[in-house]
Amino acid sequence: MNLHILALNPQKTTLVIFSFVLALVISWVAIPIIINICRLRNILEPPKRRGSHENATPILGGVAIFAGTLISFMLFGDGEDVVMTNKIIAGVISLFFLGIKDDLFGLSPSKKIVAQILAGGFVVIGANLRISSWYGIFGVYDLPYFGSVCFSIFIFIALINAINLIDGIDGLAAGIGTIVSITFCIYFLRYQYYAFAFLSASLAGALLGFMRFNFSKTNKIFMGDTGSLIVGHLLTAFAIKFLASNLATVQDGVFVKAPVMAIIVFIVPIFDTLRVFSIRILKKKSPFSADRGHFHHLLLDNGLEHKQATFLLCSITIFLILCTYLLADMFTINAFVFIICVLFGIYVLVGKVLEVRKLKLLQEKRQDSSNTETTLIVEAIA
Repeated sequence: MNLHILALNPQKTTLVIFSFVLALVISWVAIPIIINICRLRNILEPPKRRGSHENATPILGGVAIFAGTLISFMLFGDGEDVVMTNKIIAGVISLFFLGIKDDLFGLSPSKKIVAQILAGGFVVIGANLRISSWYGIFGVYDLPYFGSVCFSIFIFIALINAINLIDGIDGLAAGIGTIVSITFCIYFLRYQYYAFAFLSASLAGALLGFMRFNFSKTNKIFMGDTGSLIVGHLLTAFAIKFLASNLATVQDGVFVKAPVMAIIVFIVPIFDTLRVFSIRILKKKSPFSADRGHFHHLLLDNGLEHKQATFLLCSITIFLILCTYLLADMFTINAFVFIICVLFGIYVLVGKVLEVRKLKLLQEKRQDSSNTETTLIVEAIA
């Protein structure tokens, strides 16, 4: 994968940058208006026992992400894949209205899964954009059509919910989404998939505009399910396009270890989902039950602030993306899979260490509180 900036089309690159900037501006300008409406109509998420925020917070940030992404793409987007991206946008619109209803009134997990299947079907069946090969992982290459469709829709469901699960601290889902979007945007530009380049750039800009307020202390807003559903859907579509296009142009020296890169860019949500689901199942709980066992929550409970935890996890993602790109020719695809498994083992081990340290800190806090109360009682008696 000879990805050189000089190989990019200057005119298209400029237009893609414009689409990124416009989406950022739309999101940036729209969010204060949305915050005011949420406060006037009391569309706020109250503090939760397992949450990380103390104040009721507006939750419709996904509306700005939706508007910024789609308006910018519709104004600038072009290329041979526009028909395909329109099918993706059809799924985005469906999930947008589902997310609005979920944020306002709540929906059962089963209804959300059905909607995700339908939205994924628009792309996988309607646009015929699917994962048709495993690139030789575990000796598996081409997949039969039905198996390819089922596996691709499963990937939509898995990644959409993985993005939703990491939306637990300020900036994390938006930060990872921005990194993934920009990574795929560069690839799409290099190999002239311009419609996807415009769409991924628009999403990245909208997410950055949202992130400015997601980190704010006075004008904070959450993306809500409205945001996490459409972001997860778009990112999954980018990943499947990346895999499908690599397979289609493998004769042109393309990045033959594409599945590894696709896993690495999503490594934070994938690892977090696998870890918390495994722990909950081992404890005989529903994998969808809420708790503070997520890795990002453990970082907060061990003393990090929201920005620090988000910066750490985003930095790790960027580092691993660069390492995978630079070392792509040094390992076989199955060797990379083994390395990813080792990384997951390290991730689980670090999570265990953080859990133990969290309990220790909690005990020390309780002990200090108990000692303080005892001292006050003694002083009162004296």
